[in-house]
Amino acid sequence: MLTAALLLTCGCNNKPVDPPVEPQLEGATVYMTTEITPESLIRIYEALGVKAEGRVAVKISTGEAGGHNYLKPELIGPLVQLVGGKIVECNTAYAGKRMNTADHQAVIADHGFNAIGGVDIMDAEGEIKLPVRDTTYMKYNLVGSHLQNYDFMINLAHFKGHAMGGFGGVLKNQSIGVASRNGKTYIHTNGQSEDYRQLWNYIQPENQDKFLECMATAAAAVADHFGDKIIYINVMNNLSVDCDCDSHPADPEMSDIGILASTDPVALDQACLDLVFNHADTAGNDATSLKERITDRHGVHTIEHAEKIGLGTRKYHIVNIDK
Repeated sequence: MLTAALLLTCGCNNKPVDPPVEPQLEGATVYMTTEITPESLIRIYEALGVKAEGRVAVKISTGEAGGHNYLKPELIGPLVQLVGGKIVECNTAYAGKRMNTADHQAVIADHGFNAIGGVDIMDAEGEIKLPVRDTTYMKYNLVGSHLQNYDFMINLAHFKGHAMGGFGGVLKNQSIGVASRNGKTYIHTNGQSEDYRQLWNYIQPENQDKFLECMATAAAAVADHFGDKIIYINVMNNLSVDCDCDSHPADPEMSDIGILASTDPVALDQACLDLVFNHADTAGNDATSLKERITDRHGVHTIEHAEKIGLGTRKYHIVNIDK
């Protein structure tokens, strides 16, 4: 007579033993480290498992003159050099020290980016049109013409508040940030004008959600341009309610959180928002002002629309690479 153990082994009891089932993690993977150092930035890039190859664009905000919260060269330089990348940026549509290429390059030099290879102002020689998925307001996306010189993009954003969008993360960095001076106007005016000189003639409070949807639309156009040759990183430090485009930003009222990264920009920005809104406030570490800024501008709608047009998913799970 077969023993019970042998029956189980051979399946002769008609009750085959199923192999163990691996737990299924829902949504996109978002990697996280609480360390904000050049070394941890490289580790989280490597955790993504996508190698930046060819002509690599590293998209950052160079920061307005007078500002001080932008990602510093000493933090990002080792990653830029590791991938043999070039920092890229575009001129601004608003009046300031980054509105034209010559002045912008002066700010870039002052902020120390020339020490790690300088910055390519992608709309210094004009703009090109990219097709868009959602033509409700925008018929195309206007980006700096130098975008076509790159094979791969690392979207390296400083996550923080923003006066108009509520917050700035990888979606804003890829939409407003990659858009030319006229392209920024086209997004901000929800497709009504692409003349930067007309920027403030079309911006109305009742069009806020249209503007946010246009940001998502523009971000998707850049994602489509690169296909699977793009990755996303948000650095959650210097968490002011104001953007790096502000020359006099408010001081942060909450402590730094860390660095997060994903191949899904929607999941990444959503994860960062959740870290802000689930923040346990204490004396000297209070997210109230940033939460109010995001809520007042309906900032989450950018993520909602990005998911709606298929750019990514708001569902995610976090993998902590510190462990």
